[in-house]
Amino acid sequence: MAIVKDGEAKMERGENSLLKWLGSADLKTIPELPESYIDRPEQLVDLVNRLRERGETWCTVDTEADSMHSYGNKLCLIQFATTQEMALIDPLAMERKDLLPLMHYLDEAEGVWMHGADYDMALFLQTFGFVPKNIWDTQTAARLTGAEKFGLGSLIEAEFGVVLSKQSQKADWGRRPLSDKMVTYAYNDVRYLLTMGARLIERLKKADRLAWFEESCHSARRDVLQREGRSKEDAWRINGWGKLSAQELVYLRELWKWRDEECRLLDRPAFKFLGNAQLTQMVNQLGQGQSVDIPHYIRSGAARRLQQAIDAAKVLDQSEWPEKRPERSNKRLKLNEAAFQSLRDKRNGIASSLGIDATLMASRSILERLTADAAQDTAEDLLLKWQRDLLFADASE
Repeated sequence: MAIVKDGEAKMERGENSLLKWLGSADLKTIPELPESYIDRPEQLVDLVNRLRERGETWCTVDTEADSMHSYGNKLCLIQFATTQEMALIDPLAMERKDLLPLMHYLDEAEGVWMHGADYDMALFLQTFGFVPKNIWDTQTAARLTGAEKFGLGSLIEAEFGVVLSKQSQKADWGRRPLSDKMVTYAYNDVRYLLTMGARLIERLKKADRLAWFEESCHSARRDVLQREGRSKEDAWRINGWGKLSAQELVYLRELWKWRDEECRLLDRPAFKFLGNAQLTQMVNQLGQGQSVDIPHYIRSGAARRLQQAIDAAKVLDQSEWPEKRPERSNKRLKLNEAAFQSLRDKRNGIASSLGIDATLMASRSILERLTADAAQDTAEDLLLKWQRDLLFADASE
């Protein structure tokens, strides 16, 4: 009970903070703001000092990474804006410790606006080991107001009549210097968010959905922090591994390790070296006692190391074979079809009356888990309070 009360108190403080912010400044227009490129520690310290001197506790943040162009997923750029200025912060030019002043500021901020915050939060957690406490997501807010198109570009066009170029969306953000187009694209990712956030908060307040928004944002942050992810030991279990034989699992693990090391040496993402479908094809060939078809572009050194991996897999003692277990995603629930259909119809009807996407209230998988025969999950386990209040209000009366 204490946990519930504490959670409700935090939400109430969040609502009060949002409303206070909404009435504290003119956030109805897009001002022309000074821009700066920060690639030295002293510049970042100066930025944070300015923010503190002005008492600015609200900002917007976006990130760019280079997973499309290099091995791993590396933070390459942080876009930052307040009502007073904007900055592009270059983490590639500084050490991790040099970025700590910004991290401390973000963690103390009353509000950090992001759009589609899940990816950015996960990148912050991976890079810095933390996620700012008070993250508000314009995408979540837009969906809760009934927006059917809630991508950043679509929302900016609808709100401000500005059509942004998507040309740099898949650019190599690890390159330096950034092109003028990339710089413009990066600034535009944060230029509109504070004003957009203010407009969305006004609509949520009028619709009496502000508490839904806060709870959804807090839950999203909590999910990122609690997300286990796959352990390094299981990273090789790519889609379809549950259908492989015990011997084929050995081949898959050893070939995946070979590919991962080659990609690390080349600083190249796996899909640009050897896709999962090709890797699985090799495993199937080996499982059938055939030789593998090595793509022509794989150089002799890598091909030689591939053969060494295959030879090692063939003689590996069975005590060292990976565990053969079913994929979780293959588990099928035995549904109570009548209960499922009834709950889905109820969800769809309520969502339609509210003008929001039905999956915001409960996804199909959640409905299935709630209505499965001998269901082990409850609404309290799977749904937020506002979702339960809508779907099961009659049950508590």
